[in-house]
Amino acid sequence: MNKVEQEHKQFLIEQLQWCREKDAILEEIETKLYEMKGIAHFAAKYALSQSEIEKLNNRIEELIGEIHSLECKLYTVVH
Repeated sequence: MNKVEQEHKQFLIEQLQWCREKDAILEEIETKLYEMKGIAHFAAKYALSQSEIEKLNNRIEELIGEIHSLECKLYTVVH
């Protein structure tokens, strides 16, 4: 393999790694979104006290913050 082919191969390997990292982040986001969906279904199904509602809302806010952090990682450009 000549130098150009080696460089191209290395570039493709790096791109594959980049895609794997982005995929892992997207999987984490998906997991958190499913948790939020579960909370919403639970809240809709049961009559909850105000304190229970506040706890669930707090958890949803935490998840939103975690998702935002993951999105920042997703779109971070490293040169």
